[in-house]
Amino acid sequence: MSQKKNTSSSSVSSSSKKSESEASASGSPQFIEKQTGYFNAIDGTPIYYEVRGKGEPLVFIYGIACLMNHWHNQVEYFSKTHQVILFDIRGHHKSTPVNNLNNLTYEHLAFDIKGLLKHLNLKQAHFVGHSFGVPYLIKTYEQFPELFSSMTFINGFARNPLKKLFGLEFVEPLFHFIREQHRKYPDLWNNLWKGLIDNPVAFQIAALSGGFNIKLTQFKDIEMYGRGVSRLELPYFFELFEQLLKFDATDVLPRVACPTFVIAGDRDMITPTSFQREMHDLVKHSEFLLIPYGSHCSQLDFPDYVNLKLADFLARHKTT
Repeated sequence: MSQKKNTSSSSVSSSSKKSESEASASGSPQFIEKQTGYFNAIDGTPIYYEVRGKGEPLVFIYGIACLMNHWHNQVEYFSKTHQVILFDIRGHHKSTPVNNLNNLTYEHLAFDIKGLLKHLNLKQAHFVGHSFGVPYLIKTYEQFPELFSSMTFINGFARNPLKKLFGLEFVEPLFHFIREQHRKYPDLWNNLWKGLIDNPVAFQIAALSGGFNIKLTQFKDIEMYGRGVSRLELPYFFELFEQLLKFDATDVLPRVACPTFVIAGDRDMITPTSFQREMHDLVKHSEFLLIPYGSHCSQLDFPDYVNLKLADFLARHKTT
């Protein structure tokens, strides 16, 4: 497990500010201040965050085992017009250690968002979630609807999308087998996990399986994703993946009242478009966008297109 960070108070453990150069739309350098810090979640888990830009707050949430880098195209674009907020999901990267594995639940994740906005003195925000980040948002909305100015779902789902991945029912039995083997031989499986994931062959498999459009997504983004997955500690991954398998919030979606934008990729083999269409059908007055040739990571395949469509949606649903 990761070493515990120094979190000396119940609300803030550390905070710093620095400037970074980010390219403007015209290609000329633009300096956008970045604030970084931690706050302590309700159970003491340190949650790391980054904030860039000014304007209406816009929170991006990545998928399970991913990294903030998944949003680098959106951060560069929207930090010129919005207060862009990123954070590491509990159990991921800098938001470790988790004090209790039993607290790796959607309910605790929802409280982390509430705590983040409170820490930043924000009452509401626009939210964008990708993959696992979509049920994360749905669960948070169920618990705290007052926090939401709008929601955008990218390649997401409201119920377990892996029941019959590629038409075969093998994911859950394989998951439970590996989890049991890890309990018996943790060191062996930790080494296998890192070795199997963090290598060029694994990156190619991830792309070819529909996780990325290998002709469109830059290989460095696929490579960084693989390395991020390999660095997630297996006990954390197991607990969060269990949440994914159990999740079903199709009864929540008809109650969603905030503006909602659903984005799907027509080449997504991980969460096929039927899952995004289902969400669109269940959320009243939601908007739907199908991206031709989009994979499971449409925001990396077609970043400019996604940014323009998202910017239009946000402009039409300003809160101030």
